[in-house]
Amino acid sequence: MATTNTATTAVAATTAVAAAAADAPEALLALAPAAFVDFLVDRLGITAFHIVRADIAAAAAATARGPEEENGATAVASHPALQPLADHLVKHPDYEGHEAILVRVGAASRTLQAVFLHRTRRGTASGGVRNHPYPSLALFLRDGLRLARAMSLKSALAGIWWGGGKALIARNSGIRPGWHDSEGEAAAAARVDVYEDFGDLLSLLRGAFVAAPDVGSAVADVVVSARRSRHVSCLPEERGGSGSPAPPTARGVVEALCAALAFCGMSMERCCVVVQGLGNVGLPLARRLLALGARRVIGTVTRPALKAQLEGEFAAAVAAGRLDLRVVADRADATILTDPDADAVVPCAAGGVLQPDAIEKLRAKIVCGAANNQLMDPDRDSRLLRDRGIVYVPDFLCNRMGIVSCADEYAGTVDDDPRLERHLGRDWDNSIYNLTTTVLERARRTGETTHEIAMQLAASRAHDLHPFLGHRGAQIVRCLVQKDRRWQKEIAQGLSPTPSAQV
Repeated sequence: MATTNTATTAVAATTAVAAAAADAPEALLALAPAAFVDFLVDRLGITAFHIVRADIAAAAAATARGPEEENGATAVASHPALQPLADHLVKHPDYEGHEAILVRVGAASRTLQAVFLHRTRRGTASGGVRNHPYPSLALFLRDGLRLARAMSLKSALAGIWWGGGKALIARNSGIRPGWHDSEGEAAAAARVDVYEDFGDLLSLLRGAFVAAPDVGSAVADVVVSARRSRHVSCLPEERGGSGSPAPPTARGVVEALCAALAFCGMSMERCCVVVQGLGNVGLPLARRLLALGARRVIGTVTRPALKAQLEGEFAAAVAAGRLDLRVVADRADATILTDPDADAVVPCAAGGVLQPDAIEKLRAKIVCGAANNQLMDPDRDSRLLRDRGIVYVPDFLCNRMGIVSCADEYAGTVDDDPRLERHLGRDWDNSIYNLTTTVLERARRTGETTHEIAMQLAASRAHDLHPFLGHRGAQIVRCLVQKDRRWQKEIAQGLSPTPSAQV
C-alpha cells in the first residue's frame, strides 16, 4: 500500500511538467545529463523510469509476436511526463523495435545510468557498460540505441545464443563530475560509488542484462559492480572469470583483416596498417600485426608518456620504421585514417568516424576495425565506400570476440578453448575469416554493400528464439513493469538532496 501511495504522489508531481514536455520533448533531449538528472530528481521527484515496447509491456505474450511486429512504432513510458520522450524515440532513425530502456539515477553517485535492450529472442541481452561524457541526453540515447542494436547483430552473426543490449554511464553527471579524470582517494571512492550504483541497477533488472567492460570501464570496475550483482561477466581469472575481452577482440579483427587482404590479393608483409586508437583493443591488435610481419603500423595515442613507453617496448620496430606512434589530443581524432601511406585502416577508438568528407579523403583499400558504429550513416556511407572501391568489413562482423569470449563464462574456462578457437580458425564456415570472405565475395558478385549483406544475415538470425529459454528477456521486462515490487518502488521514489561536491 505504501508503494502505491508513493507512486500516486510521484505521478501527480509529473502532471505540472507533462504539458511542457509534450509540447517540446526536444527541450529534454537538449539537456546535459547532469541537468536531466536534476529534472528527474528535482522536478519529477523520481530516480528511475523505463520506456518499454508496447507489446512487451502488455499482458499478451511477446513470444507470440512475429519479427515484423517487433519493429512496432509504439512504446510506453513509466511516467506521463516522459511519454512524449518515448513517442519521440520510436521515430528516431536508430530505433528498431528496441524492447526496453531502463534508466536510474545512482543513489550514491547521482550519475545517469541506463540499460538498453534491443532484441532478446536469442537469449539474455549481454553487452558492455560504456562510461563516457555525453554532451546531451539526445546523444546519450542515440549511443545506447545504436550500441544495443550492434550487440544483437554481432551475437547473431557469431551464432551464440545471446541477445543484444548495452549499458551507459554519463560520467559528466553526478555529484563528483570530475571523478573519471582525477586521481587520489576521493576520485577512487567516487568511482566505487558509480560502479556499485551500477551493480544495484543490474540486480534491480533481475537478470535482463549481463554487463561486461567497455570504453571507459575496466575489468576492475566490473569487479566493483559484482559486489552488488551477479549479472556481470569478464571477471578476472583469479575470480574464476574469462578476463579482459580486449585481446580476443583484437585477434578477431586481425582475422577479418587477413581475409580482406586475401580477398584483395594483398599480403600483410607489404601492408601499411593505420590503427586509430592504441587502447585496450588497438594495442594488442598492433602487437599482433607486427608479429604477423606487417610492413608498417601507424597508431595513435592520447598521452606522450604512453608513446614513450611503447617506443621503448617496441624499440626494434621503431628503429626499423615498422612502427610509427603519433599523439592526438582527442581519442576520436580521425585524421590519421586519411594517411596517404595506408593500405588498410583500423578504427579502434570511436564510432561515427567515417562520413562523406572522411571517406572522400581515404587512401586505404580496406576498412576493418574494432570500433562499433564506425559509419555515421551506415546505408549512405557503406555505398560511398563501395563506390570508391574500398573494401569495408562491417564492425559487427569482425569484432564479435569480445562477446564470444565472455558470453558463456558461467560454463567455466579452459586453455585454448575450442569454443573460442573455432571463431578464430579457418575450418568452421561461420568463423570470422570465412564469414568475412563469404560477405566480401557476395558483395562483389551482387553489387550489394557489405553492410547490407551482413545486416541481412544478422537480421535473419536475430529473430530466432532461444531453444530452451524462449523470449525470456521479454518475460523479465514485462514482470518488471507490471508487478516487480523493487522496480516499482524504484520508479516511484525520489532521491534525497545531496550537496554538490567536486573531486
